[in-house]
Amino acid sequence: MNEGEKKVVSKMIAVYCRSRHGAGKGLCDECTTLRAYALRRLEQCPFGDDKPTCGVCPIHCYKNDMRLKIKEVMRMAGPRMLLLHPLDTLTHYYRERRRNTHFASRVKANKERGR
Repeated sequence: MNEGEKKVVSKMIAVYCRSRHGAGKGLCDECTTLRAYALRRLEQCPFGDDKPTCGVCPIHCYKNDMRLKIKEVMRMAGPRMLLLHPLDTLTHYYRERRRNTHFASRVKANKERGR
């Protein structure tokens, strides 16, 4: 479930950790904890493979401190991912856009039925 998301978030955290914390091949303790938390959240997502991106999701399952950390990671590592892992990044953006569009159309259909 969400294997592509797990792969991308793991790579983003690795890019962030190498840049900010000077970690070599592995992750520092802080980033290891963040990665484990993010992977656990992805595993427990009630939307499964139809999961929208967190920005448009109606359920915010991250604790506030972890949400701030992952946002910082994404803000820093996101642009660098295009240079370091271009295929993964383009695939991720394509899937993200498709899922968000699909999710938004389902939400809109459910609202119209509820009228």
